[in-house]
Amino acid sequence: MIETGNFKLDGGAIFGVVPKTMWSKVYPSDENNLINLSMRCLLVVDGKKKVLIDNGLGEKLDPKFLQYYFLNGDDSLDRSLAAVGVKPSEITDVVLSHLHFDHCGGSTRTDGSLTFPNATHWVSSSQWESAHAPNRVERPSFLPSNFDPLEKHGKLKLIDAEAKLSKNIRLKLFYGHTDGLIVPFISYNNKTLVYLADLIPTSAHIPLSFTTAYDLYPLVTIEEKEQFLTEAVENNYTMFFEHDVAVQCCTLQQTPRGVRIKDTLSLAEFAK
Repeated sequence: MIETGNFKLDGGAIFGVVPKTMWSKVYPSDENNLINLSMRCLLVVDGKKKVLIDNGLGEKLDPKFLQYYFLNGDDSLDRSLAAVGVKPSEITDVVLSHLHFDHCGGSTRTDGSLTFPNATHWVSSSQWESAHAPNRVERPSFLPSNFDPLEKHGKLKLIDAEAKLSKNIRLKLFYGHTDGLIVPFISYNNKTLVYLADLIPTSAHIPLSFTTAYDLYPLVTIEEKEQFLTEAVENNYTMFFEHDVAVQCCTLQQTPRGVRIKDTLSLAEFAK
């Protein structure tokens, strides 16, 4: 697990049409209605491959831009990689779930060089197209300096459909939050860990109606979540949350009220 720090967003934006009287019971906010969100990335070693999934917002963003996001926490991408003894040059692959700044900002440095110079960077074709012809909703989240150098340096790999990155890593595409969101499925010791990215950003977003105001197509998100959660229960997947500051992972169960959390656990507990 690679922690890259936390940031804050308006709780109403994160929970969309769900009233605060409901979402605040499962995810607390501060006196300014802001909720704290992690930017939790994942390092997967699969044979000779060292695969990093997402990489936070990086360290090159303008302070004026960052004043709206209230960064907090002591973690950073570089420090977290160093803590597990991995150099950026050793990363063979980077999976970018999508190109919003808080997921891909660590891909490049201030001078336009690549943070992971030897890595192939996996992005969906539809997401790449969206980032270069952004709609009005997503435009502020797409910062070309985060991703254009990937193509310039010849380290960009675009996918149009489900893909196999390695023996134990499968990439699947979703279209509710943004066009071509990549969700990695990781097989480990006869178990499956799913890096949810913004398909289900926190454990509080498991109920179908809990979507974000940032989802381009909320009805599509609901349909995708319903199909995915049914599959997850049937196959006993473990969820890995990128943005939940309190819950790293959980398992699921079917209840009379729909799919809900069965057990919460840390990534270390999953890996046992």
